[in-house]
Amino acid sequence: MEFKPENVVSMKQPTRHQLLVEWNATAYTFPAGRCVHQHFEDQAAATPNAVAVGFGKQTLTFRDLNTRANQVAHFLRSCGVGPNVLVGISVERCFEAVIGVLGILKAGGAYVPLDPSYPQERLSFMLQDARAPVLLTQRKLIDNLPTTSASVICLDADWQKIAAHGTHNPEATVSPENLIYVIYTSGSTGRPKGAGVYHRGFMNLMHWFVTEFSITSEDNVLLVSSLSFDLTQKNLYATLLCGGQLHLLPSGPYEPGQIAGLVHQHRITLLNCTPSAFYPLIEPATVPAMERVSSLRCVLLGGEPISILRLKPWLENEICRAEVANTYGPTECTDICGCYRLNRGNMHRFDFVPLGKPIYNVQLAILNPDLSLCDIGQAGELYVAGEGVGAGYINDSALTSAKFIRNPLPEIPGPLIYKTGDLVRYLPDGNIEFLGRMDHQVKIRGFRIELHEIENALASLPAIQESVVIVHQPSPLGRGGIAFAADPRLIAYYVLKNGQSLEAAEIRQTLRQKLPDYMVPSAFMRLERFPLSPNGKVDRRALPGPELSSTAQNPVVSVPQTQAEQAIAKIWQEVLAGAQAGLDDNFFDLGGNSIQLAQVHSKLCEQFKLDLSITKLFEFTTIATLARHLSVQPDGKPGAQEFQDRARKQQQTLARQRHLAIGK
Repeated sequence: MEFKPENVVSMKQPTRHQLLVEWNATAYTFPAGRCVHQHFEDQAAATPNAVAVGFGKQTLTFRDLNTRANQVAHFLRSCGVGPNVLVGISVERCFEAVIGVLGILKAGGAYVPLDPSYPQERLSFMLQDARAPVLLTQRKLIDNLPTTSASVICLDADWQKIAAHGTHNPEATVSPENLIYVIYTSGSTGRPKGAGVYHRGFMNLMHWFVTEFSITSEDNVLLVSSLSFDLTQKNLYATLLCGGQLHLLPSGPYEPGQIAGLVHQHRITLLNCTPSAFYPLIEPATVPAMERVSSLRCVLLGGEPISILRLKPWLENEICRAEVANTYGPTECTDICGCYRLNRGNMHRFDFVPLGKPIYNVQLAILNPDLSLCDIGQAGELYVAGEGVGAGYINDSALTSAKFIRNPLPEIPGPLIYKTGDLVRYLPDGNIEFLGRMDHQVKIRGFRIELHEIENALASLPAIQESVVIVHQPSPLGRGGIAFAADPRLIAYYVLKNGQSLEAAEIRQTLRQKLPDYMVPSAFMRLERFPLSPNGKVDRRALPGPELSSTAQNPVVSVPQTQAEQAIAKIWQEVLAGAQAGLDDNFFDLGGNSIQLAQVHSKLCEQFKLDLSITKLFEFTTIATLARHLSVQPDGKPGAQEFQDRARKQQQTLARQRHLAIGK
């Protein structure tokens, strides 16, 4: 877009000064000359015997963690790793994750988190695009990784080789202007794009996080999200800089009871996840449920809008001593650039939760398409400036130039501002309200998704002539006499080529080999042709309503008959936003995910008064099989082994959904 100087002076100066100067008065001194791993080294020297990380029944002290990270760093330097050299890391949540990223940073490199649950095709593209010469992983994950030219090092099986290197802190070679990490997000071209973040910007974020929320050696953080999610990064380091304890959620299906149990066991004080992952921890709003998470003093939620109604029973209860922070920011701008703190005192101010105001040394501006400034209450696009602005997209200068544009605002420092694509408006008190997206990018349970990437994956199927993917917002669900917004769903519409046939199950299976599970649509609708608008484009608003049930395509189904079957069917219908299921319909084929599975688990346990492991729901994924299990407990009978095998396969397929559920 061409910049016209007259655009920036069209507003009355007093209002302009308020919006750009007063509401962006965020200057705050931070240790800009040092990097996060150097501050960790200081803490390790100060409290060497204190517990730094807990995982299961094991712990690592600050001394042990620093020593092992140093050995990794010296090993990586021997492999040629230095400033701005990207190193892939594909590990589960475990000690190796913390040791690995610290080792990469100490070597001077930048890490590229690669979720081991992603399809091989996606991982292969990321590795090739990043041009990482080294990939750190674990022995048990080797078979799931794609063929790569990178040197593959197992942080467990190859430890003897790594341990042969020095244990002292490596000499610092990295500067604050170098990259700290690159995180891949969904791309509109059909390929993921890697967003780079600078050490300096990340150090500013950490200083804000630690200072604003008064994090000390008394704090315990529970890490529940994947290493490949941007919100994970600050939680990984917060207590490591302050002498507190970082606890890691073991791998496995998303189970709110397990998370709540760890919060209670380790007296967790800070938790960061998506709203969808947090609600089950405090629902139903019973005293025992709230007491299990009573140690929390701060809950950071981000990635999707927050429902005040669902938080209200917890926040209003005297057991709750926590505040909730709504954190906003794109991956390209170092995770967080705005924040609103919600507590018992201010929760009645709005019927929504604002994005808040800019954090330290970050500036926000709302502009019209011609880059003129929007007035209070006027909708416009949000732009980000200041320390949080990242390095752009690696190996994609064209996209970087399109999204990181020359700063047209003389009141705001810095040469570039980032174009978020988010539609927002100023509120009279200086807070910012989120109104939606300005393009086909959406967020599903915290994941940023480009609909075009899914459409391109569909277009790669030979039988499909054209496709459209939309986000469907189901009707509100009733709970306790209150209507709650149901989770949005991805719906795919497609037209087949002449003479071709293709079932929804085949499409779903193919997409799961190309895309993460959170990008696989909940329903597939075949049409003879797409409705068109007067200008000849697909009229998305005229597309028929989605059928969130396989029974719609297969009318000859068995309907629930017994009391157990009917009870399960009712629970499924509540959780799946009204989807009608037959006895043999698979929960996950109806669009269910691991968060919804946890909701089913909670309702079943309450209704049937059961002590039921959530893993059984991965084993019995239809109404018929689950009802039989609940009625007669058929362990050891013919067919039980088949069900168990299916459960294991289902858990492997849905491994990536457990990251989705807890805020990856």
